[in-house]
Amino acid sequence: MAVLTLPLLPLRDMVLFPHMVAPLFVGRKKSIHALSAAMNDDRRVFLTSQAEANVDDPEEKDLAAVGCVGRVLQLLKLPDGTVKALVEGDCRARMLACEETEEGFFRVEVESLEDTGVQPSEAQALVRAVMESYREYASVNKKTSSETLDAIEAILDPSHLSDAVAAQFSFKISDKQQLLETENLSERMLLLVNLIRTETEIFTMDQKIRSRVKKQMEKNQRHYYLNEQIRAIRKEMGDAEDALEEIEVLEGRLEEKQPSEEAEAKVRAEIRKLKMMSPMSAEATVVRNYVDWILDLPWNELSELSSDLDEAEGVLNADHYGLEKPKERILEYLAVQSLVQKIRGPILCFVGPPGVGKTSLARSVARATGREYVRLSLGGVRDEAEIRGHRRTYIGAMPGKIIQCLKKAGTRNPVFCLDEVDKMSMDFRGDPSAALLEVLDPEQNATFNDHYLDLDYDLSEILFITTANTLHDIPLPLQDRMEIIRISGYTEIEKYHIAKEHLIPKQIVRHGLEAPQIHFTRNAVYHIIRHHTREAGVRNLERELASVCRKVARDLVRGSGKPPFSIDVAAVRKYLGADQYRFGRVEKEHYVGTVTGLAWTQTGGELLTIETVLMPGKGEVTVTGKLGDVMKESARAAVSYVRFRSEDFGIDPDFYKEKDLHIHFPEGAVPKDGPSAGIAICTALVSSLTGRPVDRNVAMTGEITLRGRALPIGGLREKVLAAHRGGIEKILFPKENSKDLKDIPASVLRSVQLISVSHMDEVLELALLPLEPQKKKRKKI
Repeated sequence: MAVLTLPLLPLRDMVLFPHMVAPLFVGRKKSIHALSAAMNDDRRVFLTSQAEANVDDPEEKDLAAVGCVGRVLQLLKLPDGTVKALVEGDCRARMLACEETEEGFFRVEVESLEDTGVQPSEAQALVRAVMESYREYASVNKKTSSETLDAIEAILDPSHLSDAVAAQFSFKISDKQQLLETENLSERMLLLVNLIRTETEIFTMDQKIRSRVKKQMEKNQRHYYLNEQIRAIRKEMGDAEDALEEIEVLEGRLEEKQPSEEAEAKVRAEIRKLKMMSPMSAEATVVRNYVDWILDLPWNELSELSSDLDEAEGVLNADHYGLEKPKERILEYLAVQSLVQKIRGPILCFVGPPGVGKTSLARSVARATGREYVRLSLGGVRDEAEIRGHRRTYIGAMPGKIIQCLKKAGTRNPVFCLDEVDKMSMDFRGDPSAALLEVLDPEQNATFNDHYLDLDYDLSEILFITTANTLHDIPLPLQDRMEIIRISGYTEIEKYHIAKEHLIPKQIVRHGLEAPQIHFTRNAVYHIIRHHTREAGVRNLERELASVCRKVARDLVRGSGKPPFSIDVAAVRKYLGADQYRFGRVEKEHYVGTVTGLAWTQTGGELLTIETVLMPGKGEVTVTGKLGDVMKESARAAVSYVRFRSEDFGIDPDFYKEKDLHIHFPEGAVPKDGPSAGIAICTALVSSLTGRPVDRNVAMTGEITLRGRALPIGGLREKVLAAHRGGIEKILFPKENSKDLKDIPASVLRSVQLISVSHMDEVLELALLPLEPQKKKRKKI
């Protein structure tokens, strides 16, 4: 064996075999110097592999002892300072000694290695085995070119053949190094055959995986293909630890949550699906979200309910002034609850004008009963899916708002406030009010079925409270499922107490003030109520009080004044400006043909002035004031009744032939409608036709028949409160509405005279004043 002294070139992640030509990119200074030394000598260099590829400055212990003597065929210096070398392997060699030169590279003594242990007949058999293995691999791997296969088959020398074939494979570095170090040719070729067969099996399995993925892949969906490939690889290798951990977490949550039997069966079925999916697939995300929704819902969590009536009454009284009926109903519910183990949650509907405290009352009910509180605004909801959820077949499907709010509440028995139930509408996406029927029906909501969950959920433990401004905008089937509690407007006294006990303290805190710094006098509060607000509730009152507090805060910061600030009537006029409304719209004089009527609006009761005038003409009747069909019909009925009873009233029966009648409702820009102005229109007509003035202190409400009978109306309480606010002293109302007097506050009944009437004759007797002496001489019209 010849001994040679050659420069050493360490190789990273590579093994060079004899007869193998390989390009090398050299960047280390030591290696560049080694190549330069080889080029200056006979171009030969010793190439051996590093044990660890990440070692930048290897020592002798980091290098393999057996390597390959190679010849540098070409050397090219690149612009970045690195060198590209083309090297051809010559023979195997073992490193005997290693010495570092002044340039920093190693110069080593090596001896060449000869092949041993092979017989000609055995060598022929081994060559055949190697070629058969290689051909089998080439038949599987279509990337192997026929030229390469022909070139290898032309090699006759067994040693050369084994090195040439080994150079074609991407074996592990340790396997290649073992092939290089094996001097016994028989052992080397047997090892090579085993490695080729192993590589063939791996490639075949990879092809099976790819084939399985392609069958499951939709055409041109590369992302889906990659996910399925990961799935197939996981299935072959059994590497699904992360997915298994996630599934174990879900199963643990299921055991802890203990939902209904139906829900548990559903979750277990979905978890079984999840086990078969790749965690990265879109379908797995959909399944996981579905399971999470089911497990996040409160199936057994219940709030501990309070049954202390005194404490509950104290909470309700502290939060709200008045509202006796709703408070009484809540206390009744608590009393029954304390006697019965389980009571189905009632469906209460608070109906009243804006600002009377319907929503805040629902929050107080939650405090009084010890329940959680959730609120869902239904204003503008048009889609049925907002209530019952989307089916899971839709992209981005979610449960309905009912289920979402229950997840937020975290308990099965919260106070659930469905706000503005009368503001729902319908379109091509469905009727959400119809979807609410199942939610609000005590006979059905124990098995409420959300489209997304597709399983029954018990809503019977929930205390539902709905709010609405008007009852007639709620569909009748929905009304039938609710207990209606009307909350009318507040009287001045109630507004004053609400302002002093609730609104003013709240606004003082909100604006950074303290109670000793600002004081509202009684007259100032009443002045704001009478001259700066006109409403049934207290929302605008709160805004005006907030405006005063803001201006006080500004003066305090600027130093324009010193606390305490006393807010009297003068201060209110200074801060809020001129009066917005005239308190008490009663006429100053008794006019002919002018009657004060009473109207109901969504914001409470209003005074409604009705004027009639008589003009020469041909009997035309004109009705103006932006009226609805109902009020126009009331006007026609009143005219017909007056013509029918003209002789009884002392009116010329032929008046309509020579006179035109004009009936007008001022504030023409405001729409007006409703069946309650008949007797007022009739009174105004009789007044104009007889010349008798109408008592300015009298207001009236009621519908009229063609026979003169006064028909009952709705909203008496709101109308009476409006008359009280306007300074009316006497109110005429249909006798059949006498049952509604119990709803009117006692303080109002003491200051306003309420007279029930059943016929138009009674109305005219009470409302019309006698003719003045000089007018009695006039002829009949």
